[in-house]
Amino acid sequence: MGNEELSEFEKQRLANIAERDALLKKLTMDAQSSGLFPPKMPKPAAKDQSRSKKKKTPVKKIKEEDLQPRRTSSRLRGIAAESEVAKRKLEEETEAQQAAERLKRVRKSDDFAFNEMVVYGQKLSGESLIGVDVVTKGVAMPYQRTFGDDDIQKTADKDLKALRKEMSELKLWEAWEPNRIKVTPERVYTMTFHPTETKPLIFAGDKLGNLGILDASQERPIPIKSETDEDEDDEDPDPILTTVKPHTRTISSMYIHPSKPTSLYTASYDSSIREMDLEKSTSVEKYAPESTSDDVPISGIDMALDDPNVLYWTTLYGEFGRYDTRAPRSKPNSVTTWQLSEKKIGGFSLYPTQSHYFATASLDRSMRLWDLRMLERKKADVVPVGEHYSRLSVSHAAFNSAGQIATSSYDDTLKIYDLKAKGVVSWDAGHTLSEDELRPDTVVRHNCQTGRWVTILRPQWQQNPQSCIQRFCIGNMNRFVDVYSGSGDQLAQLGGDGITAVPAVAVFHRSKNWVAGGTASGKICLWM
Repeated sequence: MGNEELSEFEKQRLANIAERDALLKKLTMDAQSSGLFPPKMPKPAAKDQSRSKKKKTPVKKIKEEDLQPRRTSSRLRGIAAESEVAKRKLEEETEAQQAAERLKRVRKSDDFAFNEMVVYGQKLSGESLIGVDVVTKGVAMPYQRTFGDDDIQKTADKDLKALRKEMSELKLWEAWEPNRIKVTPERVYTMTFHPTETKPLIFAGDKLGNLGILDASQERPIPIKSETDEDEDDEDPDPILTTVKPHTRTISSMYIHPSKPTSLYTASYDSSIREMDLEKSTSVEKYAPESTSDDVPISGIDMALDDPNVLYWTTLYGEFGRYDTRAPRSKPNSVTTWQLSEKKIGGFSLYPTQSHYFATASLDRSMRLWDLRMLERKKADVVPVGEHYSRLSVSHAAFNSAGQIATSSYDDTLKIYDLKAKGVVSWDAGHTLSEDELRPDTVVRHNCQTGRWVTILRPQWQQNPQSCIQRFCIGNMNRFVDVYSGSGDQLAQLGGDGITAVPAVAVFHRSKNWVAGGTASGKICLWM
């Protein structure tokens, strides 16, 4: 129409539209005032619209033990909003939930049999776990191999070449694939072999206090095929194993004294050390703080080779403790502790042949060497024999029988300190070393960036090797286990088909060339 005046028809049409809109608005207002329907809500912003179109997150199944009391509406219970009754009710519910969570983490101080704490696996029916034979006969690029046959062939030293060949020929246990050997429900945190040479008996402790036990001498049964249905799958049973729960929190360390092969000592973040009788299938608390409310997480445990009665341990609060199990805990001074670090001690070990010396690894980036004789003389202001600092925290310090200390650190190095070469055998009490004198003799580059979901990598020596060459193993983030000599030469890189996770917790048998690795899914790899 341009600038022309509106026709009479158009004027009447617009007037009719305005009159209709006014009528609808009036009717809507009347309906709202009478409560027939709620007022129209404003449209959500564009940001909210895009959010509502996102795919819904699938609902996760909640474990029965994680269920919390469901909150109910105060209005439905007849309680006025913001009233003192409502606030008090909410506080009571919160306190009850917190108390229930604390109760789950409190250690169990009573004695019990294995069958009373079985999580899954075989029950023991009163039989000895380790058997008579053990008691009577004694004790880079992701996933790309960085050590192999070519490195062995290039070795000039005959003894080193022979050992490299021997260690590299270790094979995965063929009875079952690693992904079928699940010994703990949660992430493996610590492992140990039983010292017996009659069969590979492995113990694994996980993050929630479960202890898995695997006898790797068992043979895989021949699958039984059904005669009635040829298409039916063959019965293929999993390996026989036992999983019990002696602790309420992470099992951080384990030890079996070679002169006392029926006892397994387990240390835990629940502040306790328990002795498990493998012959009687029982568990007894050997050490813990006087009150169950005292939280002193234990990070490591060790014993002297010449004394199977004294326990040594470290804590996440930087303490070092000693207790003679023959003395009642109620007796004054039966337990002795020293504050050795302001930050957590992640790992420690005694010098096997001179147990008054021990090494600690700490979050404060230090590896320290201590003399127990000096600690006994001076309770306060204790001074180490020597200390060395790394660029980042040190995860573990492991002593071998030849006087060497191997450490792993978050600066991606393995360091080897040779104290025997420094004359440790002839040191008198009070001997000290400067940091320059305690520098590592060998440094090996090794990826130690485990992240949050993989257990920290720690070196572990073979305590009684059957040759003059010392050796230790450590997990490899490329899903291998690396084996090194005491001089830092790599001896082997153990792998195999079916390893789907990092065998972060790697351990050597005391004397046999058996190596085991534990994963974050609670499974075990075994090389023999």
